[in-house]
Amino acid sequence: MSLSYHRSRCSVSCLRKFSIICLDNFTNLLQDDNKTMLNTHSPIPLYRQLADLLTARIRAGEYATGSRLPSEHQMAAALGIGRPTVRQATDLLLRKGLLIRRRGSGTYVCTPQQEVDLFSLEGTSAAFQKKGIQINSQIVAPVRLGPRAPGSDNPFAGRQAYFFSRLTQAEETPVLIENIFLDPILFAGIERIDLAGRSLAAIADEHFYLRPSSGRQRFSIGYADKKRARLLRVAPAAPLLKVQRLLHFAQSENGVFAELWCRTDHYVFAQTLGGSAYV
Repeated sequence: MSLSYHRSRCSVSCLRKFSIICLDNFTNLLQDDNKTMLNTHSPIPLYRQLADLLTARIRAGEYATGSRLPSEHQMAAALGIGRPTVRQATDLLLRKGLLIRRRGSGTYVCTPQQEVDLFSLEGTSAAFQKKGIQINSQIVAPVRLGPRAPGSDNPFAGRQAYFFSRLTQAEETPVLIENIFLDPILFAGIERIDLAGRSLAAIADEHFYLRPSSGRQRFSIGYADKKRARLLRVAPAAPLLKVQRLLHFAQSENGVFAELWCRTDHYVFAQTLGGSAYV
């Protein structure tokens, strides 16, 4: 009986000590410099300020993946704000995938999703390589020249165009399918070039002396049909990010049309504004 009581007191004592250490560390992080303090006079809501502060600390590694955040009560006390404000901040980071809440246990830091600037004109390969991510591109439908079906968003609808499709895998996980349509005059002879594992941007530059001058992109939610589901290893009808990209060249407008189907459960696909873009 006394042994059980002693163990119980020891567990409670250790838990309290751990909580105090966590709170002390959190308070120290907040007080490292004036930049991390919340500004009650700012037009930015306090919960957004706190969310930005926690995001910065997580990305800096000061809150490691898998570590537990202090409780809402502890953070509110350390910052001199209300618990509802703390809850708003953590809810925002839950929606962004930075935190996870475990019932009866607390709020923990998630494994961060890697952000890939896929939609710049530097190309799919360059976008992943910039992040140090090894990719493998597999041609799933070889280049062929033929008429495109009329009545679609495709600018080549009802006329001749080259078409091919490729699957990109990042670290052995399929992440996106690209269906690519090319102007038959600008890209004449591309069917004789081996596209496997190569950047289309590099091929266009090296073989056809083409660089895009401008472009337009449209984003929507699409759903995996049986073929896309098989290639991307997702359930049929799973939601996917659908991107339609149209590129213009000095020699001709509407030179490339690409339709991208992207999984978003492993990578966050971003777009940098003000730069150039390619496929």
